[in-house]
Amino acid sequence: MGHLTRIAPGLRTRGALAGVAATLLLLGSADALARVLGASTSPLTAVGLLVIRVLPTDLVKLAITLFGESDKIVLILTVGVAGLVIGGLIGGLLCTRPHVALLTFTLAEAVLILLVGLRPEAGPPDLIASAAGSVLAAFSFALLLGARRRPGRTTRQTEVSQTEAGQTDASQTDAGRTEASQTEASQTEAGQTDAGRTDAGQTEAGQTEAGRTDRPAGFGRRGFFLLAGASAMVGAVGIAAGRTVVAVGRGAAEAARRFVLPAPAVPAPPVPDGAEVGVDGVAPFTTAQADLYRIDTALVPPAVDPDAWELRVDGLVEEPFTLTFDELLAMRLEEHRITLTCVSNPVGGGLLGTGTWTGVPVRTLLARAKPLPEADMVLSRSIDGFTASTPLEAMTDDRASLVAVGMNGEPLTPEHGYPVRLIVPGLYGFVSATKWVTRIEVTRFDRAEAYWTQRGWDAKAPILVASRIDVPRGLDSVSAGEVVVAGSAWAQGVGIAEVQVRLDDGEWTAADLGAEANADTWRQWRVTLPEVESGRHSVTVRAVDQEGTVQTEERRTPIPNAATGHHRVEFRAE
Repeated sequence: MGHLTRIAPGLRTRGALAGVAATLLLLGSADALARVLGASTSPLTAVGLLVIRVLPTDLVKLAITLFGESDKIVLILTVGVAGLVIGGLIGGLLCTRPHVALLTFTLAEAVLILLVGLRPEAGPPDLIASAAGSVLAAFSFALLLGARRRPGRTTRQTEVSQTEAGQTDASQTDAGRTEASQTEASQTEAGQTDAGRTDAGQTEAGQTEAGRTDRPAGFGRRGFFLLAGASAMVGAVGIAAGRTVVAVGRGAAEAARRFVLPAPAVPAPPVPDGAEVGVDGVAPFTTAQADLYRIDTALVPPAVDPDAWELRVDGLVEEPFTLTFDELLAMRLEEHRITLTCVSNPVGGGLLGTGTWTGVPVRTLLARAKPLPEADMVLSRSIDGFTASTPLEAMTDDRASLVAVGMNGEPLTPEHGYPVRLIVPGLYGFVSATKWVTRIEVTRFDRAEAYWTQRGWDAKAPILVASRIDVPRGLDSVSAGEVVVAGSAWAQGVGIAEVQVRLDDGEWTAADLGAEANADTWRQWRVTLPEVESGRHSVTVRAVDQEGTVQTEERRTPIPNAATGHHRVEFRAE
């Protein structure tokens, strides 16, 4: 006798909905609990951080190029959707075997809890939040697996092919109800089996002389959708109010608000008059902390408790030591004005900004540790596991390298490294500006590699001379005649000597420079182009640093050490 076995209509769909609803409940409840408990991470962020670490370099570069500072939001959404798909597959594919489905779902939850526990910043609150969310989601999934069909119905409908021994009867309709095809199976020596009937889309199992094979199940169609909807709603609300979306752990945010930045023993000189060229549309000389770009590997800022924070200085040193936050603040604080630049900044991009940073010179800490003569690199480590390689010389010479605790007279925000981060002038941020720093390890370039170095970026990353046009913007319409062009140029650690501009393909014209604050900051510039005729035009800029290096026009991508090329803007004069 030939048999065809298929899942009853709609059963897979309900199983998939059960998996999606339970997964959403897991992610949302764990995320909300993580925020309430002040945890550093949650399953959603732990998976996202894992994805960041395993993604090929080209994909990371593409994401930053396409989405800029929104890349983390896009990643969170992608991880969330992928989780819902996996949950749906577990429910849909294993709907006929609820115990196996629940076991598979529970194993997936265990993997998520493990990923949370493996995070370097994870503590008891992280594990409690994830475990509690997992228990709640598993309980909901179990209920939904039972609620997916009416009581007294089974999970399978058996259709027996027509054979010489049996024949399928046509469907019958009784009082407006449709009964599924009824199969009369072949008679055997053991007896005769009547096939089950489908009533209102539900399946009854075959009935034998020994009795019915019906399994008791949940509370029907209405109960299923009510429970699934409630689970999904609780999960969605949890994500909306949870740690990932809010992006700041409650404990860290409150601690940052309570913290009062001590006055520096060595304040920075005032910004010189004339540093800004007075053209609307040019970025302010000093960047507000809220406006400073954010590019890092943390999906959400770690919730660092300053009372528990410590900085370890060790490695190839004679005297390793550990500092608490209070001990760091008790040291001699200095204030320095420095422009921070991201290596991923495209030509003409905005991934840079200037702040007045407060902190302790790194050379002070290294002098106390006494590096060994063989050392040539510092590997700084963040609380989230990120590492950066910095030439030891850049932290021991006379430049203003800082273990920073404040920006623009205010404490660091969690997004920008609270309570402590590194700032090293003259180097791109990925080798010089570790946020949430907890360790400074003195080592060698031939013994250790940093996070981005392993992915193809330069290990030392000195900043290149560059410039940007802020006015006019691309495709702006301006009045014909005199046209003002203005922007900024930078060559941190060296300083800008000259900026040159040309209209269309004409001769280069020297721009007027704003006053220089110091060699570690950007410099504004402006030029008035006379007699610009009506029509479409372009304007191009290049800079020259204090050592005579002219900004290259060669176009290249950020890997391994910053994008290059002249910034060119097209506009229309009317």
